[in-house]
Amino acid sequence: MNNLNIIYEDNHIIVVEKPVNMLSQSDNTKDLDLQTALKMYIKEKYHKPGNVYIGLVHRLDRPTGGLMVFARTSKSASRLSEEIRNKSFKKSYLAVINGKTKEKDTLEDYLEKQGNISIISTKEKGKYAKLDYELIAYKDNLSLVKVNLETGRNHQIRLQFKSRNMPLYGDNKYNNEKNKNLGLYAYKLEFTHPTKKEKMVFINYPTYSPFNKFKNLSQID
Repeated sequence: MNNLNIIYEDNHIIVVEKPVNMLSQSDNTKDLDLQTALKMYIKEKYHKPGNVYIGLVHRLDRPTGGLMVFARTSKSASRLSEEIRNKSFKKSYLAVINGKTKEKDTLEDYLEKQGNISIISTKEKGKYAKLDYELIAYKDNLSLVKVNLETGRNHQIRLQFKSRNMPLYGDNKYNNEKNKNLGLYAYKLEFTHPTKKEKMVFINYPTYSPFNKFKNLSQID
């Protein structure tokens, strides 16, 4: 697997760009997933015999591209998972929205998973979901927004924007837009290294459609 975009690696973690339409982990489709691809990469690069450990600590939806961190030891996996639980692990996204959004807003809902989709629900049935966003650029009736996730619910960004009549560009699941890339990309990760205890910040910008409609993405922090 030499075509993986490895952003950073050491003996404890590996940060990689998940390609669009690649699974984060295996499912019943048997399609190659990123976790398996990384195991193959480590096994080949370091000539590892036997099974290779790659711990999945968070996920991205199949059509979503962007940064993911995987653990190379069970101790690192445990510590990263704890950061996610205590909300010191931060993920920021770029999203392309159909229409014009507000300059900035906070979206709060209760989301309930039903099969392979999520719906807006009630406090009694759903899980609390919160995100903040700000408008970065507007062009061709599309809004480029920066999204900071406060919670990590299933399809949260896609559903919260769609429920306010601001569906994501190319969203086949919630807006029936087929044959387009989903306008959602995890461009920034912030967490504490599980063993070095150093603050780690990784940023990567998408270059494919629809993000390439907008200039100067690299100026977004």
